[in-house]
Order: sequence, then structure tokens, then C-alpha cells
Amino acid sequence: MNLKNIDLNLLVYLDALLASRNVTQAAESLGISQPAMSNGLRRLRELFSDPILIRTKDGMSPTERAEELQPLVRNIVASIELAVEPDKGFDPAVADRVFRLCVSDYSECTLMPPLLQRMQSIAPNITLDILTPSDVSYKDVEGGNVDLVINRFDDLPQSFHQRIIWRDGFSCMLSPNNPIRENFNLDSYLESSHVWVSKTGMGIGVGVEPDQVQQLGWVDDALNRLGKKRRIRLYTRHYQAAMQLAEMHDLVITIPSKSAMLQKDNPNVIILPPPFEIPEIELKMAWSSLQHHNPANQWLRGLIAEVAAELD
Repeated sequence: MNLKNIDLNLLVYLDALLASRNVTQAAESLGISQPAMSNGLRRLRELFSDPILIRTKDGMSPTERAEELQPLVRNIVASIELAVEPDKGFDPAVADRVFRLCVSDYSECTLMPPLLQRMQSIAPNITLDILTPSDVSYKDVEGGNVDLVINRFDDLPQSFHQRIIWRDGFSCMLSPNNPIRENFNLDSYLESSHVWVSKTGMGIGVGVEPDQVQQLGWVDDALNRLGKKRRIRLYTRHYQAAMQLAEMHDLVITIPSKSAMLQKDNPNVIILPPPFEIPEIELKMAWSSLQHHNPANQWLRGLIAEVAAELD
């Protein structure tokens, strides 16, 4: 198929149709008539030899081929829009906008407070909308609905850009009244009751299966390599809750050191190095190609990297 024989306006139509999944709404968003959009959909079906949108009980639903096309077409249209719009730059001092960030609980409690404190003086009218990994899918990020993701990732879509924010080790938190305090070693660690805390990846979370050690994360992987297993009494996805539970006299909490150090001035907990080696973790920020050249997003990524370097 020769590109010169294709009406590139059809890609604009396709972008609007897949965003709204409604012919009338898509037409209104582009300022054209409903019959013109219907004709555009007909031509798109001919071009791709695919129905593109199918009427279901829930309304118009995209075909599998259409879902594959959506991030590609959005990227193309966004690039064209960026090319033809005048470069106004980005001035954080006067900007009034919302950044939507998908942030893990670990990075929310460690990175967000100093980031917000910095923004109060240099970007007073900017608001952060913090979403959890369970709120967001990779498609949300690819489509530009989320500006940035900050988390620990096992894998990412190849189209994403990423940058390491910091590396972090692990620390143990326990009560000063915990009887193992004076003899804290691997044996006493394993004899204790533990709180497991973690939430990585994207999408709706599922329950933990205690016997599936390979899915429990870094601490339990490290123990498994030693042929050991700890006794977990509670599974949680919230670091603040885990840090509060460390005040109980019979629990041990093993979490990344930067989050543990948030409690360094708390007289009801003590912080100790783990009695075995746990590999470091990497905290990353990731973003879609749609946001890569966006001046506002570039500013935010730079500010986050700057604040993170100071904390590191």
C-alpha cells in the first residue's frame, strides 16, 4: 500500500473514535458532522480490512486490531500536534495544571513529601494526582492519561522510557521491647513473626499465596537461597501500616531502608541491618513515548531526579 494513496485525516478520525468509542462524540470532538464521521469509519474499515468498532451490549467496543493500533495512532497524532503547535515552553512558576502520577506506596511515602515541599516554592499552582498501581494499566500510560509511573518493575513495555531514581537496601524494624533485640541473628529472625509488605507491577492486585515463595519478593527470595523460610503473620501493601506494626513487641518488619529511616526518630522502634544479605532494589520512573518530548513532563522528570539524588 502506497502512503501517498492514504488520506492521513483518517488517522485523526481513528484516534478520536478509539478515544471516545462513540461516532457522535468523536465527530463532536473534531467539529465535524456525524455522517462525515460515519463515512470516515467506513473508509477506515476498508483501509484496515477490519471492523475497528463493533456494537455490543456495552456500546461500541474496539476489535483486537483496533486495540493494537490505538497507541501507535495516538503517538502519530500527538507527534503531529506537537510539530505544528508553537513551542510555548514550560514555566513552572506560573503553570496551573495537574500531573497524574502512578506511584507505589514505598515511593509515595519516601519521595513524594520532599518533592511536594520543593514544588511549593517553585511551582505553587501545580497539583499532583497520585494513583496507585492497582488504579492504572500500561495502556493508561501509553495513551497519555498518566504522566509518569514510579515503581520497581520486573519488566516494562519496550516503547516506554525509563530512568533509575535510586537503589535501596533493606533494614529491619522492631520494638525496643522485642526479646530478640539483644540477640538478633538469623535464627532469632526466623523464629519471629513477620509482616510482609510489597506491591509492584501494574494492574489489579491479587491475594498472596504463602507457599509460592518465588512470588513473595526480595526478602523471601534471599531466604529461599539460604534454604530458609520466615513465618509471616500479616500481608499488607501499605508501608505506613507496616511501620506502625513494628511497634508491636513480637513482630519484625523488613523493608527498604529509605522507608525504614522515616521512623529513625520514633522511640518505639529500633532499626537494625538484616542478619542475612538481601540484594538491593531499584526504584525507577517510566513514561510513554507520548510524554518523552513534552516540556512539562521533562521538567517534572528532571525535578524528581534532582530531589531523589538529594535523598540518595
